[in-house]
Amino acid sequence: MKRRDFLKWSALGLGSVTTGMVRGAVSYDDSLADRKLRVGVIGPGWYGKIDVLRLIQVAPVEVVSLCDVDQPTLDEACQIVASRQESHREPRKFHDYRDMLAEKDLDLVLIDTPDHWHALQMIAAVESGADVYVQKPIAVDVAECKAMLTAARANQRVVQVGLQRRSTPHLIEAKERFIDSGALGKVGHVEIFSYYGGPGQTTTPPCEPPADFDYDLWTGPAPMRPYYPQKRRGGWRMFKEYGNGTLGDMGVHMFDMTRWFLGLAWPRRVSSTGGIYLKKESIGNTPDTQTVVFDYDDLQIIWNHRTWSEVSDPKYPWGATLYGEKGILKAGVFGYDFHEYGKETVSADVTYEYERYPEDKTEPGLERHVSAAVRNHMKNLLHCMADRTRPVSDIEEGMISSISCILGNMALDLHRTLEWDPVSQTVKNDDEANSLLARPYREPWVHP
Repeated sequence: MKRRDFLKWSALGLGSVTTGMVRGAVSYDDSLADRKLRVGVIGPGWYGKIDVLRLIQVAPVEVVSLCDVDQPTLDEACQIVASRQESHREPRKFHDYRDMLAEKDLDLVLIDTPDHWHALQMIAAVESGADVYVQKPIAVDVAECKAMLTAARANQRVVQVGLQRRSTPHLIEAKERFIDSGALGKVGHVEIFSYYGGPGQTTTPPCEPPADFDYDLWTGPAPMRPYYPQKRRGGWRMFKEYGNGTLGDMGVHMFDMTRWFLGLAWPRRVSSTGGIYLKKESIGNTPDTQTVVFDYDDLQIIWNHRTWSEVSDPKYPWGATLYGEKGILKAGVFGYDFHEYGKETVSADVTYEYERYPEDKTEPGLERHVSAAVRNHMKNLLHCMADRTRPVSDIEEGMISSISCILGNMALDLHRTLEWDPVSQTVKNDDEANSLLARPYREPWVHP
């Protein structure tokens, strides 16, 4: 891809970009324009492949390094990436992300590991000199999130968080047409929700981890717990030791989307109810039913999820409903519906882009409804890497949304409302809650 074509693609980055990042040592003209960006991926499993293959579709990159503690996953990802990138070269394989980053030869690192690894890996990546794309939620505890922001700014790195609702074409359209224009009017209430099935109920007994899966390194800073086969293939999301449950997995997307829609920062108070109501026999320990109230004084954003029933509205298994003084906007990953009081409903569906990217039709495991959003998110990241500006889902935005959801789980565990102080970034008048802002790390790993 020629330099002028890279400029053209970069210009297609969607969503507002906040300028003001201090220009780093690597500038657009002397590094990004005249050679392919060197990319590494930590965790090229299910979503790691979705992310890196969308990047390959839109940018002149060479994926030179892949890292995973799961050997079959690593081998498969190397073959798939080689088949899709222009050079057809297989990336180097690494077992330990520290060895990969020690090479110090990467422009961009994609981090698609379980949540409990994000902080250490992202901090190490920016310290190695790379820009970063890190999946959401950015971390498991509040102190990790804060340390990630500090590291990004101290090292003058561009960090995009995988909260790609901000780059979803029909949601950008909905924001501009109905919110920014004033057609919705003042919003007085928001409901956000996920009614997908979630991790399946299982009573599978623990067993010895397989020889081709390094369970000790996979566990890393988290507590060492018995091995269940489900942990290897996404089932880790049902365990508090590695993530933030459905709220942190699905809720963070819709909460972040609402903040973006309405220009909101930190909630004043967070409260939550819920628990394991139906999946009593499951090996998981995260809520199958949860309600969270993010209180902004004159606006409440209310999250609901249940992982045990059928979806009542197939178009909106996961989304948000914004109630305004002039109408109602329902928005989700599959489209939107805007009803202005007394008028006909205006609707739009998700963009698929099959004509331009026909490989999306047959790619195994691809969430096809998010493909365009991930591509746009990558374009925006590349644009900001070139200009050394902050992307649409900058690490600070990811921190606010992630911490807010972490507080929701803390409020549930503590059985009380938490009042957040955005200046000190602590819970007001609650020593017990503040003692939980940083989780213990398993030795020899050290909390950032």
